[in-house]
Amino acid sequence: MKILIIGGTRFLGRHLVNSARTRGHKVTLFNRGKSNPNLFGQVEKIQGDREKDLDQLSKGQWDAVIDTCGYFPCIVRRSAEALKDNVGQYVFISSISVYSDFAKIGINESDPVGKIEDETLEEVTSESYGPLKALCEKNVQDVFGVRSLIIRPGLIVGPHDPTDRFTYWPARIARGGDVLVPDRPEALTQIIDVRDLSNFIIHLIEQNVSGVFNATGEPLLLGDLFETCKQVSGSDANFKWASPEFLAENKVAPWSDMPAWLPDTGEDAGFARVNVSKAINAGLVLSPIAETVKATLAWASERPANYEWKAGLVEARELELLKHVQ
Repeated sequence: MKILIIGGTRFLGRHLVNSARTRGHKVTLFNRGKSNPNLFGQVEKIQGDREKDLDQLSKGQWDAVIDTCGYFPCIVRRSAEALKDNVGQYVFISSISVYSDFAKIGINESDPVGKIEDETLEEVTSESYGPLKALCEKNVQDVFGVRSLIIRPGLIVGPHDPTDRFTYWPARIARGGDVLVPDRPEALTQIIDVRDLSNFIIHLIEQNVSGVFNATGEPLLLGDLFETCKQVSGSDANFKWASPEFLAENKVAPWSDMPAWLPDTGEDAGFARVNVSKAINAGLVLSPIAETVKATLAWASERPANYEWKAGLVEARELELLKHVQ
């Protein structure tokens, strides 16, 4: 098959290229050539900005396009309209953040999505991100109809993750000693290995599947995650569990200071309990968490010693907090 990828050189995109090529497909990349421009020297590349250079795609023909970087509805609509006669299927990478009510346990693909008053807004914030993605989905579906495939990932993790929202834990636990960790061992998180997600998306394209899919892992106990990180790295880490109340009092923010975690109560009770049975039934295969941790650690170890972390606690801040945790 011939697959066009909008983006394709950062996180999910680069893994999609690897998955597609491993399975024998021909890939074309369309991007601005700014992120990792020398990556994939053997792959066809069309350099351009999707906001003004879509005409460069007018002479090509592809079985599918994967849109990895659509955030604003008007831009996604223009992309879909420009490609409707040139590609067989439009695959849009959305997010579980589209859902309007995370108090529900077991959110599935038919649950309501968030709405936004100003649909022309071109600013991504924590409040606008989900509703804007939902509008992007709608625009793809309006143009492509049954030829559209909407993927709603949860927290994507693994090698080349630019956010550190998972990488922090394997790397921090590998350092050993007392480690400040959130909530309790029975608290949940929900993640998906980027390689599993990439393989699943390519599998769906091969099967010409349409529709909407939640695409994340099964709920995972924080205690199991952290113990796996400890075992894989062989560290002497000693976990110091800090209550949500303690963390809030000390202005330790969920998701950023304490990555991959939100308190699983109230309006976020369902955030780590999203229903992924549709994806599992359609062929999503999930790697053991130990494999994800091992691959993430191997990649992270290649980064420079003075790397500035995008998430998690700096050492001095963690040490200060540990003085007050039992």
